[in-house]
Amino acid sequence: MSAATASPTIDRRDGRDPVPAPRAWAGPATAGITLTIAGAAGAAALVTAYRRAEWGQDGSFAWFWAGMLVFSLPAAYWAVRRGSSARLRLAVLIGYACFTYLPKLLRNPAGPLYHDEYAHWGQSHDIVLDGLLFQQNPIVRVIGDYPGLHATVASLATLTGVTVWHAALFVLILAHVLLTLGVAVLAGQLWPGPRIAAAAAIVYSLNSSFLYFDTQLGYESLAIGVLVWVLACAMCAIRAVSARARLGWAALFLPFTVAITATHHLTAIWLTGMLALIASACTVLRAPARTAWALTATAGASVTVWMAAVSPRTGTYLEPYLGRALDQFGGMAGGGSGGRTLFNQSVAPWWEQQAAFLAPGVALLAILGAAVLWWRRRRVTDPLTRAASAAMLLLGALYFPATLLILTPSGAEGARRSWAFSYLGIAVVTAPLIIALLDRARRRISGSGVFLLAMCALVMVGNTAAGMNPSYRFPGPPVFGSDTRAATPELLAASAWLRETHGRGARLVADRYSGLIFGSYGEQEPTTGSESFPTYELYLAKPGRPMPPALMEQLRSWRFEYLVVDRRMAEQVPDIKIYFETNEPIPHDGRPGFTRSQLTKFDTMPWLIKVYDGPHIAIYRFDFDSLGRNIHMGAR
Repeated sequence: MSAATASPTIDRRDGRDPVPAPRAWAGPATAGITLTIAGAAGAAALVTAYRRAEWGQDGSFAWFWAGMLVFSLPAAYWAVRRGSSARLRLAVLIGYACFTYLPKLLRNPAGPLYHDEYAHWGQSHDIVLDGLLFQQNPIVRVIGDYPGLHATVASLATLTGVTVWHAALFVLILAHVLLTLGVAVLAGQLWPGPRIAAAAAIVYSLNSSFLYFDTQLGYESLAIGVLVWVLACAMCAIRAVSARARLGWAALFLPFTVAITATHHLTAIWLTGMLALIASACTVLRAPARTAWALTATAGASVTVWMAAVSPRTGTYLEPYLGRALDQFGGMAGGGSGGRTLFNQSVAPWWEQQAAFLAPGVALLAILGAAVLWWRRRRVTDPLTRAASAAMLLLGALYFPATLLILTPSGAEGARRSWAFSYLGIAVVTAPLIIALLDRARRRISGSGVFLLAMCALVMVGNTAAGMNPSYRFPGPPVFGSDTRAATPELLAASAWLRETHGRGARLVADRYSGLIFGSYGEQEPTTGSESFPTYELYLAKPGRPMPPALMEQLRSWRFEYLVVDRRMAEQVPDIKIYFETNEPIPHDGRPGFTRSQLTKFDTMPWLIKVYDGPHIAIYRFDFDSLGRNIHMGAR
C-alpha cells in the first residue's frame, strides 16, 4: 500500500503501537447530530417518567434512567474521545451540564419544592420587598447570616424585573455549568491532557448531590460552583514562577474566597480544609509550600472572622448534627440502638438499591487504582502535581468513612452533604486512570471503554438513589409529612388567607410542614420547636392538664400571635417520621404521635381564639391578656 492510501495514525509517544486516527466524518457535525437527538430523546423520557409518577403508574424509574443515560453516555464518549477538538469538548461539557440540570428543572419549574428551597426563596423574596440583608430566617435560622445567594438572586430579580424564582433558576443553571467546567479546569491544573480534564468533570457528575441537591435553590449550589474555581486559582498561584503572577492569582483568589464565606458556611470550611491538605502535602513531599500555606491562612481567616463577627451562631447550629451522629454511631458500635435501616420501606426498585450498595465499592476500586498509578508516576511528575494529587487522594479517601455515618439518623444528612466535596478528590485522581485504561485499547470503541461507561452508569444510578429519596426525585399526590409534597391546596389557601387578612411577619407556632408554607408563601415567621424552645409541648399536653408555665411565658414575652394546628397529625404518620424537628420527644412507633383530643383541646381554651377552620388546618390567635394568673392552665 502506498503512503498516499495508508490510514493515518496518531503517534502514541509512549513506546506502544500507534492508534488509528479518527475518521474525518466523526467530527463536530456527527457529535452535534448525535447529542441533539440523544438530548431530545432523553428529555422526552424524563417527562414521561415524571408524568407516570404523577399519575401513579409503574415504570417511572426505568423511564427516568433511560432518559438520563441515553444522553449522558454519548456525552461522556465524545468528551473523552481522542479526536475531539477543544471546542467540541467544551461544547459537550456545557451541554452535559445543562442536561444534568434538567431533572431538577422539570421536577419543580414554577416554584420552591424542597425544604431548604422554601427558606432560601423566602429569604430572597424578603430582600426584594424590604431591601435588608442579614434578616433571621424562620425556617433555617442560620441562612440569614450568609446572604451571598439571596443578594445575588434578589439583585438579578430587581434589575431584570423577572420573578425571584426565575432569577434563581438563571443563577443556579449558570452555577451548575460553572461547576462542571471548573472541575475540568482544576484537573487541568494537575494533568496536561484535556481528555483527563473532561473525564474528571464526568466522574464528578456521578456524585450523589449533582443531579438534585446541588441544583436546588440552596446556598451550597452556588458556593460549590465557586469553590472549584477558587481551587484552580490557588493552583495557578502556587505554580506561578514570578511574584507578579503569584500576586495576580492571589488577588483573584481573595474576593472569591470571601464570596464563598458570605454564601455558605460548610463550603467555606471545606475550602479551608482542602487548601490545608494541599499545603501539607506540598510540605511533606517537598514541593513549593509557602504560597499554599498563605492561601490556607487567608481562607481560614476569612471563615474565622465571618463566624466570629457576623454569624457566631453557626457553631451551635452545626454542632448538634455531628454530636448526635457520633452518639448514635457509638451506640451502634456498642450493640445498642441508634442506627437506621437503609432503604427502609423505600419504593425505589431493587436494581437502584443494589446499585447504591455497589457504587462505593466501585469508587473504592477506582481510588485504589489511582493510588497505584500515582505511586508509579511519582518520580516522573513535577513536585507540585505529585503533592496536589496526593492531597486529592486523601480528600477522596474521606468519602469512605463518611459513608458509615449514613447508618445514623443524625449523621445521614451530614454524610450526604460531605460527598459533594470528597468526590472532587475522587474525580481528579481517577481521571488519569480512566484515560490510561482507554489508551490501552487499539480501537475507538473497546471492551474497556464499554466497561467504563457501564461503571459510570452504575455509579450515577447508585449514588443518586443513595443521596435522594424517591419523593424528592419524582412528583406525586400530596403526602403528609413529606417536605416535597407539603404544599397542599388547603395549606396554601390558609397561608394566603392569613397573609391577606392579617399581614406578613407574624410570629406563629406550627409543625414542620405547615411552617414551610406559612414561612415562605405566607411570609410569616413560624417556629417549629427546639430543645430550648419546645413549642411542641403545646400539642403534646393532655386535655385539661396545665401548660408548661415557662413555655407560655416565652410565647408571651416573644410576642407570638398565632398557633397553627394540622389535625392530620392525629391521623397519619409523617412520611419522613418527623413532626417538628429531628430531636423531638415524640414516639415514632408506626402510629400517629397525637390523639384527636390533643389537637382539638385548643377549641376550649379561653386564651386561644379560632380565626380559621378548614378540613384539617386550624389557626388560633393567642390572647395572653385573658390568662391573668392562670397562664399555666391548659383549660378551664
